[in-house]
Amino acid sequence: MGIWIDTDMGFDDIAAIMVAAHAGLGIDGVSLVYGNAPIEHVRRNAAGAASAFVWPFPIHAGRAAPVLAKMETATGILGQTGIPTAGRALPEAPDAFHTDAFEALCSWLEKGEGERRIMALGPLTNIAAVVLARPDLAARITDLTWMGGGVTNGNHTASAEFNAFADPEALAIALAHKIPFRMVDLDLCRKVLCAPEDVAPIRAAGGRNAELVADLLAGFVAIATSRGRPAMALYDAVAAVAFVFPEHVTWREARLDVELSGTLTRGRTVVETRTGRGEFNAAYGVEIDVEKARAVILETLRSEASW
Repeated sequence: MGIWIDTDMGFDDIAAIMVAAHAGLGIDGVSLVYGNAPIEHVRRNAAGAASAFVWPFPIHAGRAAPVLAKMETATGILGQTGIPTAGRALPEAPDAFHTDAFEALCSWLEKGEGERRIMALGPLTNIAAVVLARPDLAARITDLTWMGGGVTNGNHTASAEFNAFADPEALAIALAHKIPFRMVDLDLCRKVLCAPEDVAPIRAAGGRNAELVADLLAGFVAIATSRGRPAMALYDAVAAVAFVFPEHVTWREARLDVELSGTLTRGRTVVETRTGRGEFNAAYGVEIDVEKARAVILETLRSEASW
């Protein structure tokens, strides 16, 4: 089995990659996409993370802008780099990501045998590029688990979750080509929270990366606490738990669509679960074993901080 991770490389993306790696899944490659920050900062974050955490898998630079619309990023929430911190930041490291993500993804799909699973943690622009240019290869994707969308509401706007809003056309393209699709949306992710008190055990792990991981987690949690909320959802890391341990999630089949127009509705994901109202084309997570998900994520971070 091969897995591929498509990411805009914020802190929760890094945690998601760690969850997959610690579960023993062989990561064949990672593609980068704009989202949390412009692509140049995403590349810088990826280079720093690969250096700090000694990642052995190849990383490929991907799309810098969406299929049609102007680029949107989450820097208004996450800061210029896309990764807030309470102290230490990822180290500066050479950016050696010369292979284009489109070419790398196509090569991976073309030559691979067995399952071809993708975990997507940002806008789906890289995936849409493959679907449009090489639908024959996109048909080889065994399943695509995406952190994005919102069954009830959004976060970037009242209607739209950020990853959907940043490139709704890319989401529509992926859905139209009937890739086996699982959505891990805002509602599911917000069931799995991390509070300030969860930082101390990671800082106490004592390894060379303990302070770095703890400061990055603390900076991420502060996104919520600085706005008066007691804890922060672990978004992409929750998607990784759903990807690695799908048995921890209750999945429901649905018809999934995305709004492509409207000042207030663009990027909204529309989920239809009633039979006879259209062909079901996806599944979404309805419930998750919160304690198991938290344990997987926090133990993964503690383990990274202990060596």
